[in-house]
Amino acid sequence: MGVTQVVGILGGMGPAAGADFVRLFVEACARHLRDRGEAVRDQSFPEHWLAQVPVPDRSGALESAETLGAHQPLEPMLQALGRLAALGSKAVAIACNTAHAWHATLQERFPQIEVLHVAREVSSHLAAQGVREVALMATEGTYRVGLYEQALAGAGLACHLPLADERQTLMRGIYDGVKTGDMRLAQACFTEVALRLAERHGPAAIVMGCTEIPLGLQGVAAVSGLRLIDPAVVLASALAARAYARSS
Repeated sequence: MGVTQVVGILGGMGPAAGADFVRLFVEACARHLRDRGEAVRDQSFPEHWLAQVPVPDRSGALESAETLGAHQPLEPMLQALGRLAALGSKAVAIACNTAHAWHATLQERFPQIEVLHVAREVSSHLAAQGVREVALMATEGTYRVGLYEQALAGAGLACHLPLADERQTLMRGIYDGVKTGDMRLAQACFTEVALRLAERHGPAAIVMGCTEIPLGLQGVAAVSGLRLIDPAVVLASALAARAYARSS
């Protein structure tokens, strides 16, 4: 068995998304092992730590540009990242898209850790697959800071955004749906927006740029024909690659 690196996951935004990210990471590790022709055994998986910490609402904190540098969501994320660093984590994935608005500060404070950037990982992944157009489902906070638009443009991809009323529908599905456990409402909201985006933008890949959105669209037959991209899956694979980086 090759040497692996300790990695961490910064969760709690919300807890269901953090817990689901661990599942995705374990699945990504298993794929990595099979691709290398190695046996998938308990002992083959890297040491990984999940920090589930209560973090103030990220979109709410981004409603005013003045709060971006405030210690609302930032302070608990810094504390959690410090704990992951103390546990020996060499790379950390943040299981929340909107929280990446504070990525630069987190990376600056912990230069010894590689803090993965979800939008950059997704953009590189899609560009490598030949994708040229993307429609983005996300939170208001993610739209406000241009998280995906900047990363996608850097990779040469066009980004289509939902209309104002569609954004409100997404936020309802996230906050009144997934975060409260009303998955029927979440499915209805997310399905409506995904189908409207597909109708307007045709073959564009739809990026589910909030960790709650895939949870609400799992198994929905109405969207089965759409090209849905789960950033958490891409990020989990990227974290697995870092964990096995030395096992050659």
